[in-house]
Amino acid sequence: MTRLRLSLLSAVALAGCTVGPDYAPRSAAELGVPDAYSITAAPTREDLTHWWTRFDDPVLGQLVEQASAANTDVAQGLARLRQARESLVQSRANLLPTLNGSGGYSRSETFRGGGQSVTLPDGTVQNIGGGGGSNFSLGLDAQYQLGLFGEVRRTVEATRAQYEASGFDYATTLLSVQQEVARNYVLARLYQAQLANARASLALQDDNLEIAGFRVQAGLVSSLDQEQARSQRAATAATIPAFEQQYNAAVSRLGVLTAQAPGALKPLLSAARPIPTGPRVVGAGIPADVLRQRPDVRAAERTLAAATAQIGVAKAALYPALAISGNINTNAGNVGGLLGTITGGLFAGLTQAIFNGGRLSAQVRSNEAAADAALAAYKGNVLLALEDVENAVVALDTSRRRGREFATQLDAANNAALLSRLQYRSGLTDFTTLSQQEANLFSARNSEAQARADQATALIQLLGALGGGWNPDVTPTAPNPATQQPAARETR
Repeated sequence: MTRLRLSLLSAVALAGCTVGPDYAPRSAAELGVPDAYSITAAPTREDLTHWWTRFDDPVLGQLVEQASAANTDVAQGLARLRQARESLVQSRANLLPTLNGSGGYSRSETFRGGGQSVTLPDGTVQNIGGGGGSNFSLGLDAQYQLGLFGEVRRTVEATRAQYEASGFDYATTLLSVQQEVARNYVLARLYQAQLANARASLALQDDNLEIAGFRVQAGLVSSLDQEQARSQRAATAATIPAFEQQYNAAVSRLGVLTAQAPGALKPLLSAARPIPTGPRVVGAGIPADVLRQRPDVRAAERTLAAATAQIGVAKAALYPALAISGNINTNAGNVGGLLGTITGGLFAGLTQAIFNGGRLSAQVRSNEAAADAALAAYKGNVLLALEDVENAVVALDTSRRRGREFATQLDAANNAALLSRLQYRSGLTDFTTLSQQEANLFSARNSEAQARADQATALIQLLGALGGGWNPDVTPTAPNPATQQPAARETR
């Protein structure tokens, strides 16, 4: 017994040895993150958890919330997160022994032969049949794979990191869906504005066509003016079906993004609303913020941690493995006698790979290469996130500058068209001039609306590049089986 205890204590002491590299998070400098952006950006970091509320558009907010809760891509991400959680539960189970119980009952009967003769006290000889018998048994088996060199703990470490990476992947999908909803909402409002522009221009051109007809009948101008008016009106009318098709596509996309039929949102969006503008200033913070704020970056970091732990799993296979098993059994002819005799056994087995053709060493090198690839992917994600932020800041700035110029163009085109219309009615200019000014006005209206949509889209792009749409202080976790929404826990 003393030897057994010493052996078990030695095994426990060896179990404290964990081979393979311990994961250490990379610093911002190691990942190539600069101290500041190369463009001018507001350094103040803001809370962008619910960035869509800053557009002050209740319909937009309703659609984003709907998509966050019901989108099919988000639901798939949540299901994958649940799978990762169960993988972690299975890995943790290997830290504990497994127990199996068994019980049995058997009955035997003699149908022929097997009898014996018994002489009674009075001398009478009695033949007795063979009869039968019952048997009861109980057993308990235990097995425990003792990870002497940390293979079990490294596996748990890897699956935990994979679970956390799945949580950040879920958040990445959620943020992507939120941004796509907002972009398509902006497009829907843009096409509504362009449809209104086209119909307003068409009304003016109907009026011009009528005036040209009156002037032709009066002999003031040739029929050329009337034909030019007809041509211009037809060209404008032809743009309306195109805008209607684009509007329908945007609304259908919003329906699918919110897990509804393509036409489900047509009643909600039928009333025209202005293109949302959003806040004038958005704090971009410093480049190092993307390491915490962007869920795709954090997912890449967790993937690197999992790949590092897998190196230890592979290295542990090069060392001895210890398995302990034991059993307790009892067997009796009746239930009352089951505890009369109890037997048990304990077995400890040690295995060591001696020759495997270099397979185990190759597995170690393969996992090391996988960790190198994960590190490169992590760095790439960080740099891509920085690129996204800088591009979005520039896009927002340039779209606003273009918007100011298009607003000036619209004002000038509107004045020119008004003067041309008055002069044509007075006979001071020809229809060609009026037609050109009307076309310029229609184009300026659409350009100005497009510029406002570009500003909103660039702002959405910036908010997404900064990782807005979730709370970076919590790590998404799988819900309990009885709940429907993902829970969150504080990061440690």
